[in-house]
Amino acid sequence: MAVTMAEITKLRHLTSAGLMDCKKALAETNGDIEAAVEILRKKGQAVAAKREDREASEGCVLAKNDGTFAAIVALKCETDFVAKNAGFVALTQQILDAAVAAKAKSIEDVKAIVIDGRTIEALIVEEVGKTGEKMEIGAYECIEAPSTTSYNHLGNKLATIVGFSLEGVDYQVGRDVAMQVASMNPVAVDRESVPAAVVESERNVAIEKTKEEQVKKAVEVALKKAGLNPAHFDSEAHIESNITKGWITEEDAAKARVIIKETAEAKAANLPEQMIQNIATGRVNKFYKESCLMEQEFVKDATLTIGQYLEKAQKGLLVASFKRVNLNQD
Repeated sequence: MAVTMAEITKLRHLTSAGLMDCKKALAETNGDIEAAVEILRKKGQAVAAKREDREASEGCVLAKNDGTFAAIVALKCETDFVAKNAGFVALTQQILDAAVAAKAKSIEDVKAIVIDGRTIEALIVEEVGKTGEKMEIGAYECIEAPSTTSYNHLGNKLATIVGFSLEGVDYQVGRDVAMQVASMNPVAVDRESVPAAVVESERNVAIEKTKEEQVKKAVEVALKKAGLNPAHFDSEAHIESNITKGWITEEDAAKARVIIKETAEAKAANLPEQMIQNIATGRVNKFYKESCLMEQEFVKDATLTIGQYLEKAQKGLLVASFKRVNLNQD
């Protein structure tokens, strides 16, 4: 039987599939709309299976909070063109709304949520059929706290959620902190929350960096004492280059190499341990101030830390937890 434009339009409205796909599905089912919808759904599943090995590196990230619960969903796809499509963004929002309403705790929980008789996983497969691109829930984060807030950055690639220790947090205060998390990408809420492995790594780096600096200073002093400019001998490549340019002689280079080797070895063997530890501690404290949310300098007022800003806004107010999802590289 002939397929009418009215039937094609109706099927497109129900599925958002392409015009020719709708026409073929209706022709195959002799105009049976429901059967055609099922065919298009199956086509979506076939496309999804075919695309399993494709990288979904683009997508849409959205966050939402409702009272004591907040969540972030990242729905990923292959191209930025699809990521910006209104239907794709709407699907991300639909998934997020359902996840927040259900207070889903994991991606598996989200996929199992049923909307109008279909699981979210099935809805994603249908969207694959419409676009021909691989899609997947790339990230899902949630928090529960006495009060929560959320922030969606322009472009739908970055979103944050924050939980607070007290109820009744002012909207602007919450938004300020959520934006702080977005812009400053803290490692943890406070220094007590930083994983021990991270702290150990930072201290080890600080110790090695301090030792290198102490050795370098000793070498520079020794070179200057010998009448040589340290800047001419800071690397082997630089030494060779400076010889070629005529800035130093082969004899200068040979003399400097001996001074550098002997001074570095002597200094490395006699570094003051307590001084090294003290400097390293200072560096770790700097790491805390830069990486722990409560100790970070408030981007909107450099005279305050986030902790001081919250205390000023509401006595006893603390950040309980936060989550940040970014599809772009930080």
